[in-house]
This record gives sequence, structure tokens and C-alpha cells, in this order.
Amino acid sequence: MKTIVRALAIASVIVASPALAADPVFPSGSRVGLVPAEGLAVAKEFLGFQSEDQKVKVGVAEIPAEAFTTVETAVKEGKPSPTGVKPEPFETAAGKAFITSDTGKDGATTVKMYSVIIAGDKFTGYIIAQAREDAAKPVSDEAMRKMLASAKLRSDVPVEEQLSLMPFKIGELSNFKTVRTLAPRSSILLTDGSEDTTLDGAPYMVIGLTAAGPEKQDDRGRFAEQVARTIPGIRNARITSSEPMRIDGTAGYETRIDAVAGKNDTPVTVVQWLRFGGGTSLRIIASATREEWPKAFPRFRAVRDGIDPR
Repeated sequence: MKTIVRALAIASVIVASPALAADPVFPSGSRVGLVPAEGLAVAKEFLGFQSEDQKVKVGVAEIPAEAFTTVETAVKEGKPSPTGVKPEPFETAAGKAFITSDTGKDGATTVKMYSVIIAGDKFTGYIIAQAREDAAKPVSDEAMRKMLASAKLRSDVPVEEQLSLMPFKIGELSNFKTVRTLAPRSSILLTDGSEDTTLDGAPYMVIGLTAAGPEKQDDRGRFAEQVARTIPGIRNARITSSEPMRIDGTAGYETRIDAVAGKNDTPVTVVQWLRFGGGTSLRIIASATREEWPKAFPRFRAVRDGIDPR
């Protein structure tokens, strides 16, 4: 009898316990994730998810933090939406959000469209989805809303994950505290500050790809100076040196600039390295205040020398 009672007690606990919720899936490099509906997998050509026949697609993105407040204020004040579809309050696993949904036509095929914005601390999560009724595995409105409600935000993308997505290998990080992808599969930021660091703050580096650049040596100097003058966030810039060099055995160019940056016109020194070769050039921009430059430059150089093509 005791065995039966014990078995019934165990059974009651199992029945009463809720099923474990599935973990959200974050597309590589994204801080926005969700539990994909049945039949959806991580997309290869964009950040998000899609069905095998590509007739159901869900894209995820990050937009400025103030975007959520703008929408929330507009809803409270009853302002009309630019799209004509009024956002509705929506609860997600990440917290409060707004959702819009609409139905359109692609020829004779009905297409259901959704967008969700989610409040975050440093950014607003954004999800856009569409489901065609002629999909091999149609996603119902109920299933779509359940999926969107599962959305979560993560504060950071693991450094290793970010680095793995870059079109180049970075073997040395020189103890920079923050690593942040600026453009997926294109450019990355290294800094001692937060992701909101301004140019008059902590030392930082931006590493990415740019146009291939000219093949002739004489033209490379002009090209290096031209692109150096496009570096954002600095004022009263003065090029102090610009000369060819070899970077890891490859033709390159180093350009140094003295300038001021930030609200307080903080004196900064900026170096731009270009490494030529192939269909693109590697471009590295590194900056530090004039005071911190002597300590920062060896770190910049160590990162530069640890970069290899994939």
C-alpha cells in the first residue's frame, strides 16, 4: 500500500510540474532571440529564422534604445502610426513590447505580417515577420504570436561568437574590456570603455573592411589620406604623417592624425592602418587621448599584428 501511495505522490508531482520551456535561440551575433515555431530554422542569409521553402521568415535586429520610448509615447498620446496600423501592447519573455500585425496580398496569396519592438536597457529589440498562406508548413496567427512572445534580449554576445563572424581572424585583443560588433560580418569595435564610449573617452579600435584601394604605390598615399579624412567624430584634424609600410608581410599604409574630439575638445591622436590585398583592404582605426597615447599605441599595434585573413 505504501508503495502505491508513494507512486501516486510522485505521479502527482510530475503532472503538476509545468513543462520546461524551450530556450530561446539567438542567431549568431544577435542580442535578440526567440523560440522558433515548428518548421523554422536559423537563416543563413540574414539574422533571423525561416522555413525550408522560405515562405515564412522572421528577422531580428537592434535599433536605438529611444525607439521604444518614441512608440510608447505615441501610443499613449493617441498619435496615428505612419503605417496606419496601431501598435498594441504585447508581453514577451523579455518584458513589455508593442506589436503590429497586418494582412496583405502577393498576387492571389495572402501574407500575414508582424512587427514587434521590445524595450531594452541599451537598445530596442526589433522583430519583423511574415507568413505566407501557401507555405508548405503554414504558421497560424496563434503560433506566430506565441513565437514572438517568447522573444528575449541578451545584454552581450559572447566575444568568441562575435570574432567568429568577422571576415578576418583577430588573434590578440590586448586586454580590451569591451568587444562589440558594429556591422555583422564586416566591422568590430574594441574599447576599454562601454559600447557608448565617445572618441574623447577610453582608447578604442575599429577594425573592418573597405574598398580594395589602388594597385599603384603612388596612388595609395592619396587614397590613405582621403579615407583618413572621413574618420567620424574628430575635428580640427591634421595629418602628421602618412607613409607606406609592411603589415604582416603585406603592403600597407600608416596615417597618423592629431585632432580634438568630444564635447570638451579633448586632444586625441588617431592612427589609421590600411592593409592592401585581394578584393578588399583591411582598415584599422585606433584612437586615444594625447595623454594615454604612449601606453595605448603598443596595444593597438599588437592587435594589428595579430589579424589574419580567413
